[in-house]
Amino acid sequence: MNTQYYENNSKFLIAVDCIIFGFKNNELNILLTRRPVEPLKNEWSLMGGFMENGESLDDAAKKVLYRYTQQTGIYMEQVASYGEIDRDTGGRVISVAFYALVRLDEFDTSIAKKFDATWININKLPTLVFDHNKMVQDALKVLRYKVSLEPIIFEFFGEKFTLPALQNLYEAIYQTEIDKRNFRRKLISMNILNKYEEKDKSSSKRGAHYYSFDHGKYVQFLKKGYIYSL
Repeated sequence: MNTQYYENNSKFLIAVDCIIFGFKNNELNILLTRRPVEPLKNEWSLMGGFMENGESLDDAAKKVLYRYTQQTGIYMEQVASYGEIDRDTGGRVISVAFYALVRLDEFDTSIAKKFDATWININKLPTLVFDHNKMVQDALKVLRYKVSLEPIIFEFFGEKFTLPALQNLYEAIYQTEIDKRNFRRKLISMNILNKYEEKDKSSSKRGAHYYSFDHGKYVQFLKKGYIYSL
């Protein structure tokens, strides 16, 4: 790329910061770390890094996600950009935030220990560095909007899940209780799930059937002109 046309313009660092959501103990959690470098070393921070030459924003975000989770194919989406002049006390840095949905049953806790990272309940977040608390709030707003319109909530689970677990996650995201019967009736009526005979009996003798999201059924659901709304 020929950059001589812009050589007289100011240059800035571009960072990506990732709000990594996970569902743990029936609560929505975020993966945080102690910042390893100055400024604000050892303070709580989101997972982040700088975009490098020859790297797109998405690639930079995937790099950060893989570094801290060792997972590929993670669902992620851009939240917003943050460019206040004094947002980073280390210099002029523009950051682009992404949120990601991690399946905790596939998460390697040894990686978290390596980076002094830990899962923290969304309702118990500490004060984070720079404008990271605002990034979290913005990401949560986007997540709530997308969960209501697209079946991304299933990205939190592996191959299967129970309806009680799904409802718990939904309530954790929206921070509100919902009617059990209406939630299940609406979900089942869309016919986008597969039901298993196998049950999870960890919380009751009766147990709860396992389900899985069926993308093929979801495509047919949309082709019929139906609108997903959970």
